[in-house]
Amino acid sequence: MRLLTLLVLLLITLPLAAQKKASKERSCRIIYLSAPAGAPTKLHLFDGKTSQEVELPRMNLSGPYTLPPGRLNLRMVSEPVANPKKLPKGAPHAVVTTNVRDFYLLVTTDSKNTIAPVSLRLINANTDRFSNGQILWLNLSPHTVKGTVGNQKLRLPPQSRRIIKPPANSRANYPVDLSFIITGDKRRHPLCETSWLHDPRSRMIAFVFTEKGRRTPRVLAFPDFRPPPKKGKP
Repeated sequence: MRLLTLLVLLLITLPLAAQKKASKERSCRIIYLSAPAGAPTKLHLFDGKTSQEVELPRMNLSGPYTLPPGRLNLRMVSEPVANPKKLPKGAPHAVVTTNVRDFYLLVTTDSKNTIAPVSLRLINANTDRFSNGQILWLNLSPHTVKGTVGNQKLRLPPQSRRIIKPPANSRANYPVDLSFIITGDKRRHPLCETSWLHDPRSRMIAFVFTEKGRRTPRVLAFPDFRPPPKKGKP
């Protein structure tokens, strides 16, 4: 009887422990926008205890990287760090607060940083805010962006973000028609007129940003599909 009781308790405890462990998992995907020629394609991400080599893709999101729970002060360095006391001073950094469980790490160029020539920006992507089918827009430009995405109106002031609802009800193409307004100029200048494919299984992150030597901002959007966990696994 005692053995049976212990077995029942074990069967109850294991799923709860697995669920607790899964809830503490933290994922990060990386994108390097507007990387210049010769910029690094890989660096090492240090989480305060250990470092891991990470990719810095230009035209897609990296694969998900797992990071520990709790408050983190992430550092990006050119060489792996085994001893936190030997972490180079001035390394590019980004603070992850305890409540951020899922995020993107936006990498841009900082040629003045001698440790790693990049700067980091954290973008909160918790699923309670940003779910499948939705689009997270980030306007990193100094211009106001206006237009339509599917049948929704979009307005993005400079340096702003907005999450919009799914632009379609199923897997289908939808129109994207955007323009931008330069500060002090009331005219609307064409920015983007195209169609994108909606995948209800995937969320999407879209950037509006400027590049040196270009008057018109660029628009780049990246799908973020996460395969569902296999049956029998948390």
